[in-house]
Amino acid sequence: MPAAFSIAHVTPYPWEDVENEVNVHVSRVAAVLSARGHRVLVLAPSRSSDRVRDSRRALRAARGRPQSLLEGTDSGAPRVIAVGEVLDVPSGQRRRVAALPIDVARTIEEVLSTVALDFVHVHEPFAPSTSNAALRHSRALNVGSFHSSSERLLSTLVARRFVATFFGRLDARTASLPATVELMRRHFPGDYRLVPDDDRAADALGDIYAALAARRHRPQADGALRERLAARPLIDVDLHMHTDHSHDCATPVEVLLASARAQRLGAIAVTDHNEISGAREARAQAAEAGVKVIVGEEVKTDRQGEVIGLFIEEKIPRGLSMADTIAEIKGQGGLVYVPHPFDRMHSVPDYEHLMGALDEVDAIEVYNPRVAIGAFNEEAERFAAKYRVVAGAGSDSHVPQGLGSVRIRMRDFDGPREFLQALADAEILTRPSSLLYVQALKFLQTRATPPAAQRASRARRVRRARRSSAGRGRR
Repeated sequence: MPAAFSIAHVTPYPWEDVENEVNVHVSRVAAVLSARGHRVLVLAPSRSSDRVRDSRRALRAARGRPQSLLEGTDSGAPRVIAVGEVLDVPSGQRRRVAALPIDVARTIEEVLSTVALDFVHVHEPFAPSTSNAALRHSRALNVGSFHSSSERLLSTLVARRFVATFFGRLDARTASLPATVELMRRHFPGDYRLVPDDDRAADALGDIYAALAARRHRPQADGALRERLAARPLIDVDLHMHTDHSHDCATPVEVLLASARAQRLGAIAVTDHNEISGAREARAQAAEAGVKVIVGEEVKTDRQGEVIGLFIEEKIPRGLSMADTIAEIKGQGGLVYVPHPFDRMHSVPDYEHLMGALDEVDAIEVYNPRVAIGAFNEEAERFAAKYRVVAGAGSDSHVPQGLGSVRIRMRDFDGPREFLQALADAEILTRPSSLLYVQALKFLQTRATPPAAQRASRARRVRRARRSSAGRGRR
C-alpha cells in the first residue's frame, strides 16, 4: 500500500476566484489526493473576512495540538485555511496576484512551523505571494508547480537573483505546458517535469512525492543500541575545530586540548584542513588531557565544496571529486559529515552535488558560529530536517577562545556506530559569541604576526598548557 503523506498545497490566488485555472487545479488535485488517503491542507489568501476569521479561530484552537488541523483531511475533503484577507480590486487579469499583507506571512509561518508536513507544494511561487512566503518558511520537502507561460518581468529581470535563491529550495519542479517548461528553464535553469493540469495530474504528483520521500534518510532506530547508550553519561561535544596543522590556524594541539578541558568538553573532533596529523597527535594525548578525540579531516574537493571525514585513520588527498572523497571516507569505515553546507562565504557543495551525495551523507552541520549570515545556518537546519539527516554542530574554532561556542549534549560513545546513534538523539546548545572577536584573534595569530613571533608565542602557549596539564595530574 502506498505511503500516506501530509501535504499542503499553496495557491497565490484568492480562494474565491473559483474560475482561476490554478485554483481549479489545486482544488481538484487536493480532493483526489485526499480521497487516496493523504492528509491535505490548502493554504490560500481570501477576500472573505468571515473565511479568514473562521480559519484563524481554527488555528488558535489547534495551537496545543497542531496536527489536529490534518484530522479528517484524508477522506476526500481537504481542509482549506484562509491565511489572510486580500483587499484587491477585481480585474480582468485572471492571474493577477495582490500584494502580500504582513498578516498573511505570519499565518503561513505559524502553520508551517507547527504542523508536521511531508510536502509543501507551492503553485506559482513568485514574490510577493502566499506561495513564495510558504517556500520561505517550509521545513518540508518542497514541490513547485509553474502554470503560466507568460513572462513575469519583475521576477525574471528585476529580482531574478532573489527569486532564484528561493527556487533553490525546491526539491522538485513541474510545469503545466511545454511553453512554461521552456520559459522557466531559460530564466531559472533546472529540471522541470511536464505535468499538465488535467485529471491525471494527481497520479504524476503521487509519483513525484513517493520518489522524493524515498530519498529521506531512515531514522537511527536501533532499539538495543539506544538502550545501551541510555545508561551512558551525557557529555558535551564539539565536532569542528582546527590546530596549527591547518594552514590558517595557530593553535597548538596542547593548547587545543587544554582549552577543551577548560570548556568541560567530553569529546572533540579535530578536523584540520586537508591534514590529519594534528588530529592524530591530539588523540595520542587525549587520555592525559581527559578529552576524547575523534580523528577527522576537512577535505576540499575539486570545486564541489568541503566535506569532513570523521573516525578516519589515513589522510585523504584534496582535489578529488565529492564522490571520490566520500568513497575514501567510507573505505576507512568513517562517517561523512558536511560542514557549513549553505554558507556562500565558504567553499560549499552546491545543491546539485549535495543532492547527488545525499544517500552517503551521515550528518550535516546545522549550526556553525563562524557563519556570518544566520540564514545559511537556518537553511542547513531546514535541509537536514526535511531529508531527516542527522544534525550536528561545531565551533569551527581556529582560536582557542572560540572553542565550545556551540556544543552537542549527547551520550558518551565508543566508535562511529554508537556516535551516530547518540548524535541522532542529541541536543544542540548554542551560546552568544562574537564572530568579529574570534576572526580578529585568528588574523592576529596568523597573518598579522611575523613567523619568528609566532614560533615564540607557540612555545610559550605550549609550556603553559603543559604546566596546566601537569598541575591537573597532581591533584
